[in-house]
Amino acid sequence: MTSTYRVQLTPEFGFRELADLVGYLRDLGVGHLYLSPILQSVRDSQHGYDVIDHSRVRDEFGGQKGLLALAGQGMGIIVDIVPNHMTVPTPESENAPLWSVVREGPDSPYANWFDLTWPVDLPVLGDDPELVVDGSVLRYHDHEFPVRAGTEGLPLHELLVEQHYRLVSWRDSPGYRRFFDVSSLIGLRAEDPEVFDATHEVVLSLVADGVIDGLRVDHPDGLADPRGYLRRLRERAPGPLWVEKILMDGERLPADWDCDGTTGYDALNMVTRLFVDPASRDKLVRTFTRHTGLPDDYEAVKYEGKKMVLDLFFRGEVDRLAACLGEPGLRDALVELLAAMPVYRAYVNPGEEPDEEATRVIQSAAWEAAGHADPAAVARVAQLVLRGPAEAVTRFQQTCGPVMAKGVEDTALYRWFPLACLNEVGGEPDRFGVSAAEFHAFCAEMRATTMTTLSTHDTKRSEDVRARLAVLSEIPDVWAEAVESWAGAVRFDPTLDYLGWQMLMAAWPISPARFTKYLLKAAREAKTSISWQNREQGYETGVREFAAQAIELCGYSVASFTAVVDRYARVNSLGQKVIQLMMPGVPDVYQGNEITDFSLVDPDNRRPVDFERRRELLKTGEDSWDGQKLLVTTTALKLRKRLAPDLPYVPIDTGEHAVAFARGDQAVAVATRLPYRLERGGGWTHETLRLPPGSWLDLLTGAEHTGLIPMAHLLSRYPVAILERNTR
Repeated sequence: MTSTYRVQLTPEFGFRELADLVGYLRDLGVGHLYLSPILQSVRDSQHGYDVIDHSRVRDEFGGQKGLLALAGQGMGIIVDIVPNHMTVPTPESENAPLWSVVREGPDSPYANWFDLTWPVDLPVLGDDPELVVDGSVLRYHDHEFPVRAGTEGLPLHELLVEQHYRLVSWRDSPGYRRFFDVSSLIGLRAEDPEVFDATHEVVLSLVADGVIDGLRVDHPDGLADPRGYLRRLRERAPGPLWVEKILMDGERLPADWDCDGTTGYDALNMVTRLFVDPASRDKLVRTFTRHTGLPDDYEAVKYEGKKMVLDLFFRGEVDRLAACLGEPGLRDALVELLAAMPVYRAYVNPGEEPDEEATRVIQSAAWEAAGHADPAAVARVAQLVLRGPAEAVTRFQQTCGPVMAKGVEDTALYRWFPLACLNEVGGEPDRFGVSAAEFHAFCAEMRATTMTTLSTHDTKRSEDVRARLAVLSEIPDVWAEAVESWAGAVRFDPTLDYLGWQMLMAAWPISPARFTKYLLKAAREAKTSISWQNREQGYETGVREFAAQAIELCGYSVASFTAVVDRYARVNSLGQKVIQLMMPGVPDVYQGNEITDFSLVDPDNRRPVDFERRRELLKTGEDSWDGQKLLVTTTALKLRKRLAPDLPYVPIDTGEHAVAFARGDQAVAVATRLPYRLERGGGWTHETLRLPPGSWLDLLTGAEHTGLIPMAHLLSRYPVAILERNTR
């Protein structure tokens, strides 16, 4: 496995359209296609994670026939699978297993599929609960629910009592485990062998037939037993197997997980930090607090975000978990322990002695939580979730992930943003930069088989948006003056505006419609003025007016500022691309990001890709930022095909403004970092880099180098170098 190219399939871009691209991707140097979920989901789904039928390949993509035709093009295929949940569609009858469960209750052959309690609370009702009985179906607007056999003729109020479900307010918690706070996604019990077999039959048969080479597992932390699940999956999927596991700083993938590694957010955050100047931290935080009025303490914001979502979204989950503990009076302590958890999950298996790492994580969280609740109660909860009832142990871990995801990813990261390129999935926005030595130490511990990435369908902003934002860390004073000028012309909500100015610059040029959509999502996620549950028309009108006025009144100035930033952002963009493609691991390229892409959070980053533009660039070799990034990408991807995947990572000494490493004795990668300060300091002057013994060919320029070489010479044409041992 040399590399992957992630493609977001949609009803408009299915297997046939992708098959037409295989020639281009092969010329680009791509090793394997990496597809978003392919099983049948809601008909108009643009992402595919809302599966309704595991028994067939999605019709809108071309079905199994279309998939086989794509595989016939000769490029290997990796597929994203979703074992943790199905969707609760509208109408509900489109999910046959769920329909059976709510119709037949515990007697349904699918009753063991879902993690639920009887009768099942279904949160769908709005302010006008006008229900209509239509024979054997109960209708509410576009929703429909089965009527239990033998109850069809009852008056409505009596009929409702006789069902295996209860219709409740859409704001209430559902009677089932869900994906994060999304009530339209119902948790599956993949730990049950029958459920596993039924929901994996099609995918694993495609693996057995050689149509699919490997798998990417979505959200394993939501499963009751990730370790057991991966062992069962590996028995029938011996090829590459990656998990979408978010590792926080210093966290490591559990050693007993039978997989090849993560999907690369840990690598993404390390590469991003490498291009951030840590010396700017205090200035950027001061600018942020001055414009927003928010605190300078990220940990406090993170704690508040977790506590808010625990109260706003997860009351039902906490109530069920508290009941599982088996002892009264522990709910407040449980809430505080959940809020204090520093990672998405501590891996404890019921009936087994917790390992040192899981014990350390939970005890550390308990120490933190004891400052907010009765210490004795917190200690007792910690003991119970480590060694207590099996259901309590498992449910606690399944709840930690949603609290982290919603409290941190989708709340705190939208509230605390002195430098938004650090606000990424798994990122720590108060960790400003890493040194080359820290990066080398990280790479030294990487698996050769793990995935690396810079952009995904879930990143908060694309790699080139982050490349622009990283430049601000080198010019904090210039940035502060620019924001002061723009904010003087257009103001709306100080808790949102400063994020808006960063995104306006970093995504420029951007239309008012795209900018508005981003700001509305950011405001709803931050939950300081509005949220997804509580929208306020006046505020949202203000967001739209701010977006339009910011572009109209400040667009020229923003464009001028961005033009200056881009002199250095190009260096960052090419540098992070070289590093990601050449560092240990299997590099993934997200669709379209072989050239510049200035997308924001989904659904912005799932827009159609102009592949004709990329095809033409690959032919012409245009010497623009786009052309240079494409050159770097195709050069590195083709080189990776000639290299053994497990070549040692060998750091090469450089000064502050570069990072360099060798892959065994076969290849060398060099990238410029902190380019603005480099330029202000007079450039490379007398700085040199010593190449490993032998003759080396720079694949980007065709130049040959040996021994000690001036950096000004090595990087005279491009701010990066990709060298291969010259065997001629």
